[in-house]
Amino acid sequence: MVDFQELADSVYGGKKDKVEELVKAAISEGHSAKEILEQGLIQGMNRIGIDFKNNRVYVPEVLIAARAMKSGMAILRPRIVEEKVEPKGRVAIGTVKGDLHDIGKNLVGMMLEGAGYEVIDLGVDVPPEKFIQANKEKGVRLIGMSSLLTTTMLAMRDALQAFEQAGIRENIKVMVGGAPVTQKWCDEIGADGYAPDAASAVELADSLIAA
Repeated sequence: MVDFQELADSVYGGKKDKVEELVKAAISEGHSAKEILEQGLIQGMNRIGIDFKNNRVYVPEVLIAARAMKSGMAILRPRIVEEKVEPKGRVAIGTVKGDLHDIGKNLVGMMLEGAGYEVIDLGVDVPPEKFIQANKEKGVRLIGMSSLLTTTMLAMRDALQAFEQAGIRENIKVMVGGAPVTQKWCDEIGADGYAPDAASAVELADSLIAA
């Protein structure tokens, strides 16, 4: 019998091969994709997120855990599709126009995926139109914008204005983050929430999706 605690521990410890082995075993034992996802993979990522937020682990450990989680997800994904397991929500993330930094954005994407979200990563240097397209074509209701430069923070305000002009602002929630971004800036530009780190971004996404 597969021990889901062992699967969660393996994700947390970044044991990629063990994660793959346990996911395959759980599938062969007839466990549902939802059970494997929630009791194993997501549990492990939740723990690494909490420890990251409390400075008990750092970015390298989170990246290794995320890699292990992704390897398990790759095996599980066909079963997820087959069983029509609904994601917690659909999130489009991207670094704003003019900014090419992606480490923080990638970390947030991994943590969101590890928490059960479907993540649409739009990449870097993302113009407002791409976020709008994600809403109109893929039904995205939550948008995450990142900026690492004070000079590109203004692109967040431009994007929010573009969302208003496109008529989608009332249909979406917008969260912002990045080194120079603050709660004050979030309030000033009219975004819905600010997260200082990747683990907080998951908590914020949960609260915005539930709102």
